[in-house]
Amino acid sequence: MFGFGMPELIIILVIVLVVFGAGRLPEIGGALGKSIRNFKKASSGKEEIEIKASRPDDDNKKG
Repeated sequence: MFGFGMPELIIILVIVLVVFGAGRLPEIGGALGKSIRNFKKASSGKEEIEIKASRPDDDNKKG
């Protein structure tokens, strides 16, 4: 895996723990998982575009 052995991965994990703290690691892991999932979804080649039509009446109610 990119030439990293177990000692290097442990050192990287310790540095991440010191920088971010143990409480933030689940948030970082969740964000990383979501970004990987979105990347896979976007790279699958399916073009999905969501189009929402706005009514002129909706603009008058907001402002």
